[in-house]
Amino acid sequence: MLADQDRIFTNLYGLHDWRLAAARARGDWDGTKEILARGRDAIVEEMKASGLRGRGGAGFPTGLKWSFMPKQSDGRPAYLAVNADESEPGTCKDRDIIRNDPHKLIEGCLIACFAMGAGAAYIYIRGEFCNEARVLDAAIAEAYAAGLIGKNACGSGYDCDVFLHRGAGAYICGEETALLESLEGKKGMPRMKPPFPAAVGLYGCPTTVNNVESIAVAPTILRRGAAWFAGIGRKNNAGPKVFCISGHVNKPCNVEEELGIPLRELIEKHAGGVRGGWDNLLAVIPGGSSVPVLPKSICDEVLMDFDSLREVRSGLGTAAVIVMDKSTDIIRAIARLSQFYKHESCGQCTPCREGTGWMMRVMNRMVEGRAEPDEIDTLEQVTRQVEGHTICALGDAAAWPIQGLIRHFRPVMEARIAAYKQRGRLPSMPLAAE
Repeated sequence: MLADQDRIFTNLYGLHDWRLAAARARGDWDGTKEILARGRDAIVEEMKASGLRGRGGAGFPTGLKWSFMPKQSDGRPAYLAVNADESEPGTCKDRDIIRNDPHKLIEGCLIACFAMGAGAAYIYIRGEFCNEARVLDAAIAEAYAAGLIGKNACGSGYDCDVFLHRGAGAYICGEETALLESLEGKKGMPRMKPPFPAAVGLYGCPTTVNNVESIAVAPTILRRGAAWFAGIGRKNNAGPKVFCISGHVNKPCNVEEELGIPLRELIEKHAGGVRGGWDNLLAVIPGGSSVPVLPKSICDEVLMDFDSLREVRSGLGTAAVIVMDKSTDIIRAIARLSQFYKHESCGQCTPCREGTGWMMRVMNRMVEGRAEPDEIDTLEQVTRQVEGHTICALGDAAAWPIQGLIRHFRPVMEARIAAYKQRGRLPSMPLAAE
């Protein structure tokens, strides 16, 4: 269990003021000039040594990602884009960081920009985050007024601007290249890679896209040292992490814990346990709606980190833990996610454009049992045809929840089909529009 002195987000619950004076009292902006004085290479190497893996879902090493930016400018400016779109169902960590600890993010933007030779950071925030955008805008203004960003930021001699850009609430804009398209004023549709953003990103210039949490933890890592961060959690799964726990628990919450904490301990210690007790647990989606669901038998022992969850054919994703007790219609729950991904597909790639609608319609029939048993195999085959065959990972995100359902709850689907055949139909229940 994470010790209080090792928590990075000391105002995660908004119990204290978010403004600059209070943030400084909590340790933000402490010695920032000295951190920058270490030089670009030293900062990047320290981030590599920390073992920080991206907190937006992919888990790519953050320091390594920073190192991809050009060491020498070819005349083009370079940029940092911060992904604050946070549209993944079940995920609600970044909005709390922005609402209650905005100066950690702004200080992180300055340090990351300096380390990558970027002259500006663009924070792309989800359009629905009205209050968070107001807070962040005010915090940016405070930082400018105090000389912490802008010309000669923190007296370091480095110029760095931070801009806030409000999106329009499209899930696809959480994908890094679609985010860049949207920032440029175009429709948010993912770009083909290569070229990668570090070579050709925002306005055709070198750009790195990082999640809010990845950037916000950087100042604390550099203040306390890479060894401190790497000493928390497990090998290759280092550091504290904000987990979002929702669904059928007694106390839904966000909590900062160490990577590698057992899922059961996370739920019982921080979320008051499963509604009706642990034995009433049916399943958990451990990392936001896009990762495969896990049955109780796996949840009993699994650890909450990137590698442990990959070993059980799921993923940490955004660490959004969605808990479902035995009252859940698991087929209906996954069908609802299929509707979401169908709605949010940008339509650029044929497997996703056609496949998400097809999967949604079949899943809606599966909810009622209006299907044949061999259609379960057909459905699984179609998810494989969508997975890995699209420009971005939305196709994977649409396929994986269904794959998890079939892998672990196929008998439930077969029983539903058999019950429909036996009775003619199940009691009518409202479905997503077919």
